[in-house]
Amino acid sequence: MYEWQKQIQQIVDEIDHCIEGYNDEALTLRRLSRKMGYSEFYTTRKFKEISGMPFRDYLRQRKLAFALKEVRDNEKSFLDIAFDYGFSSHEAFTRAFKRMYGVAPSEYRKQPRPVVLRTKINPFDRYFLGLGEIGMVKSTEDIKTYFVTIPAHKFLHIKNNESNGYWDFWQKQSQIPGQDCDTISGLLDSIKGKLDDKGGNKADSSSGQAMAYISDPDGRLCDWGFLRSECYGVRLPMDYQGEVPEQMIMLDVPEAEYLVFEHGPFDYEQENRSVEEEVEKAMKDFDFSATDYHYDTTPGRVIYFYHDPERFWKYVRPVVKK
Repeated sequence: MYEWQKQIQQIVDEIDHCIEGYNDEALTLRRLSRKMGYSEFYTTRKFKEISGMPFRDYLRQRKLAFALKEVRDNEKSFLDIAFDYGFSSHEAFTRAFKRMYGVAPSEYRKQPRPVVLRTKINPFDRYFLGLGEIGMVKSTEDIKTYFVTIPAHKFLHIKNNESNGYWDFWQKQSQIPGQDCDTISGLLDSIKGKLDDKGGNKADSSSGQAMAYISDPDGRLCDWGFLRSECYGVRLPMDYQGEVPEQMIMLDVPEAEYLVFEHGPFDYEQENRSVEEEVEKAMKDFDFSATDYHYDTTPGRVIYFYHDPERFWKYVRPVVKK
């Protein structure tokens, strides 16, 4: 089963690569199946078994996720967008868009609102599958530590007062209607103007999104010695006026100083656990004696955690002068 999950992951990666390159001709089940050396029937069956949805449905929904960002972010004609993403006509694209998002492309361009995009699935995740780290650490980057002042902003998020860690957080959220990982990530992915977004029209569920920890008297006691609630969301400009999804919370975060612990790019399969241990140790051992600061754990303060193997592993922790 693990081998099939790896192969389905290769298909998933290839799908996004082809969509980004507007290479619709390569996005056929026949071609993708041949690359793996299996029949279309067998590949379709295994894709649905592992991903939980038919191949054609996933492909159509991913195309529409990319297309929505084109509708939202530029003035390209709907006909050009339709052809770029493999639709036979403007009408076919409009029907599919409206069926998926409940609004026509022309209406959405005039007034974008949060909708649930089909985020990229990751059927082969060594940690989720319980396989752990391969252990062949390759990167030699040290932990960068620096102070920054972050301007006032908004934080749109969901939170859980009882969860303990990323996997436990999403397991608990999946029990709440409308707050599972796919729905929340899809909603956040559709929002324009995220402060941490890498930009462009790439339908990347991680872009601009972050795990966070809010110092919260109603939260659980963490290893860092204070009560906190775990959260997941996006930072937005202070003047953001967009719609707030009903299952989310909008928090105003004042300008403040933060201490950043950052590790550069790393190999997720080979280094994730090792990098985590390095960063955790750096935070634990940091010597504040040569500074005028200490960690700020007053209620409402937010710690941001960014996990993007292609860019960094980063904690951004609020500090305050002694």
